Amino acid sequence: MLGAIIGDIVGSRWEFNPTNDYNFEWFSNECSFTDDTICTVAVADALLKGRDYGGSIHEWCRRYPHPMGGYGGRFAEWVFNDNPKPYNSFGNGAAMRVSPVAYWFDDLNEVLDAAAATAMPSHNHDEGIKGAQTVALAIFKAISYREAPMHIDEILRECVEFSNYDINIPKSAVLNKFDETCQGTVPVALKIISIATCFEDAVRLAVSLGADADTLGAITGSIAEAIWGIPLKMKREFEPFLPEDMRQVLREFHSKRPCSQFILQ
Repeated sequence: MLGAIIGDIVGSRWEFNPTNDYNFEWFSNECSFTDDTICTVAVADALLKGRDYGGSIHEWCRRYPHPMGGYGGRFAEWVFNDNPKPYNSFGNGAAMRVSPVAYWFDDLNEVLDAAAATAMPSHNHDEGIKGAQTVALAIFKAISYREAPMHIDEILRECVEFSNYDINIPKSAVLNKFDETCQGTVPVALKIISIATCFEDAVRLAVSLGADADTLGAITGSIAEAIWGIPLKMKREFEPFLPEDMRQVLREFHSKRPCSQFILQ
């Protein structure tokens, strides 16, 4: 899930100021965490505490009411409602926050059930649930391989069979297209994984597509981390962008699930 957070932070400055420059500055003082990171940390915290995903997401979002880029319209209403209810969303928010469950559970069925449960409090449309499950499936399968880069085709094939997504997407069809849906974003992330060569390459391809940069960066980054890992230097560089309470959740999560590969001081 660190890949989701890095992808979010790296893409944050380009969410509403899109770039097609692959060689953009990786981290800068214009970057920050957004709702993608808040919700990802909230899911991790829920797993640590054995609590309801919706309650944890709601609490963490209320703790950080004004992240960079804000919250999407209907999700903002959900956040600021004292008694929030699911609103049948298929937005990509379901897919960007799901990565912790793939590290927490050892059984695929448990991962898929948990992925659905992370989506249900707000994004309870079938497409929202499927988007979350597909991302969790990709991460879980990548973790299960000792040499994941050698098995990318197999990982993607299983994801396509599960979701029925078409990932044969020409770049021209999605370049500079802002799509906030799971069915419009998750297939693009999978396509990027199919052509990327490492974690950084995957995130750069996602961000420079000129789309929903932070969320596509988060979803792509979450899968790319499980396949290629993240360079140690990069793991340390992102730390100043997170407040201590978030870093503490990451430390505790790593202590419970060492396969999550966090390097935090």
